[in-house]
Amino acid sequence: MLSRSKRKSFGIASALHLQLAIAAAFFAVSEDANAFSLFGIHLWGQREVDTSSIQDPVRYVVKFNVNGGDSSLDGFLRNRSALLGDENIPVEGDLGVLVKARDDLQILVGSLYEKAYYGGVVNIDVNGQSIENIIGLPDFGREDPVPVTVTINAGPMFTFANIKLEGAPASFDPRRIELQTGKPAYSTTILTAARTIAAELKDQGHPFATITRREVIANHANSTVDVEITAADGPVADLGNITVSGSEAVKHEFIERYSRLRPGQQYSPEQLTAAANRLRALKTFDAVTITTGDELDANGQLPTTITVRDGKFRYFGFGANVSSIDGLGLQGYWGHRNLFGEAEGLRLDAGVSRIGASDGYDLNSLDVSGGITFTKPGLIAPSGMFTASIITATENPDPYNAKSVTGSLGYTFEQSEHNTVSLGIALDYSNIQDAFGTEDYLNLSLPLGFDRDTRNDPLNATKGVYILTNAEPSYDFLNSESFAAFEAVGSTYLTFGEEERFTLAGRIGAGTIVGGSDLQDIPATDRFYAGGGGSVRGYAYKSISPRLANGEETGGRSYVGATVEARIGVTKNIQVVPFIDAADVSVDYFPDFSDIRAGAGIGVRYLTGFGPIRLDVAVPLDRYPGGDNYGIYAGIGQTF
Repeated sequence: MLSRSKRKSFGIASALHLQLAIAAAFFAVSEDANAFSLFGIHLWGQREVDTSSIQDPVRYVVKFNVNGGDSSLDGFLRNRSALLGDENIPVEGDLGVLVKARDDLQILVGSLYEKAYYGGVVNIDVNGQSIENIIGLPDFGREDPVPVTVTINAGPMFTFANIKLEGAPASFDPRRIELQTGKPAYSTTILTAARTIAAELKDQGHPFATITRREVIANHANSTVDVEITAADGPVADLGNITVSGSEAVKHEFIERYSRLRPGQQYSPEQLTAAANRLRALKTFDAVTITTGDELDANGQLPTTITVRDGKFRYFGFGANVSSIDGLGLQGYWGHRNLFGEAEGLRLDAGVSRIGASDGYDLNSLDVSGGITFTKPGLIAPSGMFTASIITATENPDPYNAKSVTGSLGYTFEQSEHNTVSLGIALDYSNIQDAFGTEDYLNLSLPLGFDRDTRNDPLNATKGVYILTNAEPSYDFLNSESFAAFEAVGSTYLTFGEEERFTLAGRIGAGTIVGGSDLQDIPATDRFYAGGGGSVRGYAYKSISPRLANGEETGGRSYVGATVEARIGVTKNIQVVPFIDAADVSVDYFPDFSDIRAGAGIGVRYLTGFGPIRLDVAVPLDRYPGGDNYGIYAGIGQTF
């Protein structure tokens, strides 16, 4: 949230603001102005349907009735019904209507079982005839549309009665896997319990654990269900020989080492999944699968095979971010993912931002950057990543104008599944003009960081925590000044409500800079600021700052900032997000909270397979004289 130009702090780098989305965006508006599609995804209105591939298109209309059941059953069944979901899409002839109806019968009966209505009855009539009585090719008299009636009598909800676990899971507590007498006997609960038993046995090192019997008996006289689950665990086994196949360009020895799978390691599905995810994260392969043998080898171990398919090693792309205050930003890049056969990466980046910013169209006010980065995965340790980069940039936010060249070396390694430690060294030359004048700096810094990330989805987290901490001692050779920055940012997420459509997201961060004789002895690019799309929305980028008597921003030694968002799902794909952001930036070592600035607003999220599309509108609650009255921000991914 609080930005220091050399680091990605408090919200990390704007969450892929419209990354690649500008290239992929496709808006389709039909002749009916009430219909609208975005990115090839239909949002609202009647969808235009292409019937050219259907020889005998027949439309139908559905009347849907649910009798009995709890308050949520009607909506649940309507959402599951294929007849309702595809009502605007014509089918192939009268037979197509009948096939659709028969398929829906199976779907709806299964859906009743999901909600523990084992005595429920589903009747579907097409053109006044029950589908159970239609034999041969149907003829509905060319009705247009064909009338379809779905009538569901839910009956009573069934509950669990007798629970019996036998064989390997005999020691399992049924209540721990949600099988509890008197509780609703959802079919999904039974299936999940069986999968959980098999999964836990495999997690204990039994690769051949399997469910041998799953029996469900519904007693309609008293609306109860008896369940019996039997499982066999099989032998405990370690991994045997690791074989790599499929790749022609990436060295097999590297693939095995980077996977971190070793012969003699106890079999664990979780570890196999983690190994596959590590290899996928390299983005060097189009596909990664890890399989184990059907039987143990002569040594009593489990043969294991890693199969990969090489992807396209060269890639390029571009992205964009836009704000009504800070203008348009464009980024482009080209890269190679396998320079020397061990997934080494080389990437060239270039970008320009502040195009059309609210302070004018002066070319000298644009931010321009370019750089080259080399990465070497698996260096020293399989979990290690070495990075070397050279970046040159000009930055022209309101508080300062800076030209810089930075060379850096870094090393990160995964301490555990969720924890990452990083360290590095960087040498930065910069020429900066700010409120105190113009100065040259030559800084040597030693950044050290620790991150913990338990989020379930980086672009759209609904649970977990994300904590970033860093310490960066620096020494300026040209001015003989030393100082050190310390910063910590944490985010957390709480999701609840029906279908978990309400997520409360919170973020808090703080930082301080110690050392340096005076504030002006610390480069402006290393001081703290707030404001902008990834910070306090409604304020211009880096505009929240201590100021001189003439109003010029100086940046600060310390800050505290916080953001709260309520992500409310109004449909499966659309969220409404009220939010409030606040920060205090101080010239002292610790914030004095004498100038807290806050912004509030509302946003909309459209959830897609590549991340939420985000649009936010915010207003400053205590704007600076001459400051903007509002800000509009668009991007991909949640704000944090």
